[in-house]
Amino acid sequence: MANDSGQKVVLITGCSSGIGLRIAVTLARDEKKRYHVIATMRDLKKKDKLVEAAGDSYGKTLMLLPLDVCSDESVKQCFGHVKDRHIDILINNAGVGLMGPVESISIEEMKQVFETNFFGVVRMMKEVMPDMKKRRSGHIVVVSSVMGLQGVVFNDVYTASKFAMEGFCESMAVQLMKFNVRLSMIEPGPVHTEFETKMMENVAKMEYPGVDPDTVRYFKDVYLPSAIDVFEAMGQTPEDIAKCIKKVIESSSPRFRNLTNSLYTPIVALKYADETGGLSVNTFYNLLFNFGPLMHITMSILKCLTCSCLRRRTISPD
Repeated sequence: MANDSGQKVVLITGCSSGIGLRIAVTLARDEKKRYHVIATMRDLKKKDKLVEAAGDSYGKTLMLLPLDVCSDESVKQCFGHVKDRHIDILINNAGVGLMGPVESISIEEMKQVFETNFFGVVRMMKEVMPDMKKRRSGHIVVVSSVMGLQGVVFNDVYTASKFAMEGFCESMAVQLMKFNVRLSMIEPGPVHTEFETKMMENVAKMEYPGVDPDTVRYFKDVYLPSAIDVFEAMGQTPEDIAKCIKKVIESSSPRFRNLTNSLYTPIVALKYADETGGLSVNTFYNLLFNFGPLMHITMSILKCLTCSCLRRRTISPD
C-alpha cells in the first residue's frame, strides 16, 4: 500500500462509526491532500457508512484495512499491508464502553473493556514506536476521555480503563520526547454517537440480578436521568472531536492533554484543588443525590445557553 509523495500516512483505529469515521473522512478530504489515511475496523462489512461519507476520496486518499486491536495477529497482519510499515501519525480511537452497578458486571466483561481500551492502545503503540524512534519522527494520538481524569459513578470499569491509559501515556510521553516522537491525549466529555445512545437505552431496560434494590434505583432513577441531562446539555458531535484532533496533529507544538470541551475544565479542576480527594467526591455526591432537581434545572438552562456556536468555541487545543 503506497501513498503519494509528501503525504503523511495516518492510521486510525475504530473507523466504522462515530469519532473514528469522522476523523478518517476529515483527514482524507483535506483540501491540500496532505494525508494518506488508512482507516481500520474489525469488520469490513461495516464499511458502508465510511465509504459513503468519504465520497470520491475513497480509494485515493483513504484506504481500508481490517484490524482488531484485541488481537496480536490482526495487528501484525494490518501492519504487514502498510508500505515499509511506515506510519507518520497513529490515532488510537477504538474503544468500548461499560456502564452499570459493578456488582452486576462479570470479571470477563471488565477484562474485555481493558483489552480494548488499554491493551489495544498498547499493542498499536508498540507496533509503531520502533520505526518512529528510529526516524526520530512521528505523532501518536490517543482518544481518551474526561473520565480518564475524573472518575464518574456507575462508569467504574470504563473510567478505570481510561485512567490506566492516561497513566501509561503520561509515562511514555517522557521517553518518546527524547526521540522527537509526540504523544497527545484527546479527552472528550459526552459525544453524540449511535453507540452512546444505544448504550443508554439498553442499560435502562436491563435487569441487574445480585444488585441491591437501592443501588438499582439510584442507577436507573437518579444517575441515568442526570447523565442524559448532562449529555444533552454538554454533549459534542463526532465532527467537533475530529476538528480538535486535526488541530492537534497540525500544531507545531501539540499539547499532551487536550480537553475538547472547556465546560469540563472546572469539573476536572476539583480533584486537583484538594489533595485529599474529598472536594471532588463530596461535590459529585451532593450533585447527584442531594441536588438532583437543581442539577436538572441547571442543565436545562445550560442546554439553552450552549448553542452550537458556543460549543464550537470550546474546541481548541491551542
